[in-house]
Amino acid sequence: MTALIPVTEVAAAVDGFLAASPAARAWDVETAFDWARADADRLTDGQRSAVRFVTLIEDHLPGYFDVYHRHFPVDDTVDLATFTHNRELYHFTVRWALEEDTHARALARYQDAAGIAERGALRDELAIEGRKPFDLPFDHPVQFFAYALVQEKATQMYYQHLRDVVDEPVLAAVLGRLARDEARHFSFVADVVSRYLRAHGDDVVDPLRDVIANFRMPLADTMRGYWRWALEIADVASYDHTEAYEHLIKVIDRAVDARTDRVDELARFIAECRTVA
Repeated sequence: MTALIPVTEVAAAVDGFLAASPAARAWDVETAFDWARADADRLTDGQRSAVRFVTLIEDHLPGYFDVYHRHFPVDDTVDLATFTHNRELYHFTVRWALEEDTHARALARYQDAAGIAERGALRDELAIEGRKPFDLPFDHPVQFFAYALVQEKATQMYYQHLRDVVDEPVLAAVLGRLARDEARHFSFVADVVSRYLRAHGDDVVDPLRDVIANFRMPLADTMRGYWRWALEIADVASYDHTEAYEHLIKVIDRAVDARTDRVDELARFIAECRTVA
């Protein structure tokens, strides 16, 4: 893959992420929550629907992880320099995948414990969507990180919004844990995008613009009834994923000391793509 940042840059970003994510601060599904107190009767129909929706999204983790494996391979299909870069990135992706898989398990466990779904039936429901392929239509490496920047921040914000409106302590605790993890994932990809901007400047303007111009949240193009369901669960928590675009603009502002005309135009374009005041 062309236009990678130097391996020292990706290694510094990974080191920073892992330093902020020590194993001692990790949590596990089995002991982090009092599952016996989970009670879906304290949720509205819309909140139950939101839990079901985000469980499907999180559970597609094998597909998301495979994107990194295919586009940043760690095998003999790439030259030595590219392998070295991708091997450093892999230290992040395996930790990220573990945490995202924990999110999927926590949400599924909540559905079972709270009485939203029976475990076997839920497993079958998740498999229907989980077998569908997932890919991102990008050819520049910065695009994978810019997409993740928006997606991770949007997911973090949704979990926070939903936590603030539910009156069920166990679900609120789960959502709080998930939001904190997503915030750390966002910080990593924001750091990487910043490093691309500093290293390549105007050369990444068009790739970044393309990400926003064609942005879709995960599974938007494969899940049956996605858009209707997404609108319903957005109303439950007063949420719009384009709120996350503001954070990409902030990354651009911090990364570029002397803004060029093309970078200024990119920031204006991203701001105009927002659908919230």
